Amino acid sequence: MDKGQVQFRREGSVAHIVFDRPQARNAMTWEMYQRLGEICDELIADDSVRAAVFRGAGGEAFVAGTDIEQFLAFKDGEDGIRYEVIIDGMIAKIESLPFPTIAVVEGWAIGGGMAIASACDFRIATPSAQFGIPIARTLGNTLSMANHARVVAAVGVARAKRMLLMAETISAAEAKAAGFVYDVVEPEAIAERANEAAAKLAKLAPVTVRASKEAIRRIVNAGLPDGDDLVRACYGSDDFREGVRAFTEKRKPVWRGR
Repeated sequence: MDKGQVQFRREGSVAHIVFDRPQARNAMTWEMYQRLGEICDELIADDSVRAAVFRGAGGEAFVAGTDIEQFLAFKDGEDGIRYEVIIDGMIAKIESLPFPTIAVVEGWAIGGGMAIASACDFRIATPSAQFGIPIARTLGNTLSMANHARVVAAVGVARAKRMLLMAETISAAEAKAAGFVYDVVEPEAIAERANEAAAKLAKLAPVTVRASKEAIRRIVNAGLPDGDDLVRACYGSDDFREGVRAFTEKRKPVWRGR
């Protein structure tokens, strides 16, 4: 399996992070998650950075979730708990970056891609962008409590239920109407628009921006209940194993409710 890369470069005070596995719609491998965490650690330690732009390579997807083949090795619900802890840690690092972040979304932002986009402060999308977490249709797993909270805060309760219970995706236009997407731009102009937004953010008072961003993060995450029982139940189910097998075998899963 191609392990993919996460590319990182600086342009002045703006950091650019690119999820680079376009042949798999930038689906994240363990190696990509690890590199993403390393990059975030570097950025947290660098007080000269004023904004960051996250983007998927290839123009067809931001991130199309986690690579499903990696779930074939899961044996029980405890594997799911460990996985969600890792993902929570990575998403929390993005969310905790002490400067504004922008997700540039072309095409799919699905599953883990939706979580990463939700952890960013702003999203700029092309008209073809789609946002969703269709795990009720595909895998039969679940999100951590923290990622549920991020999605609800990002799109609201009603749309979160559509995404998670009905496995629907929402378009860039609907996401903008909901306030989740900051701007919708044609593909040929999206890089320039993202750079303009990053440059605007980089000129603002960094201490004020940092304090406001952290205050909002604390409000969203305050009082989160434990959800390990829900994660354990889904990842330990026969349905999850069926979902993973069906996905890798390119067929529809047969759900049995156990």
